[in-house]
Amino acid sequence: MEDTDHLILTPNIDDADDFYADLLAAHEGLSKAESDALNARLVLVLANHIGDRSILKQALKAAARHPQ
Repeated sequence: MEDTDHLILTPNIDDADDFYADLLAAHEGLSKAESDALNARLVLVLANHIGDRSILKQALKAAARHPQ
């Protein structure tokens, strides 16, 4: 049974390099402001897809960590 109560932080994207290339392509030709806006929209679209506030809070906490 899949654990859906915790944020997945291990690699979990099929063809991750292809996704990264798609992400870079989506930003191609955009200004900094346009790129920032695209990232913000992408975050909101993915957050809506996840939908679980507990998972989203875990994601915010994980993303806010500072490198040591």
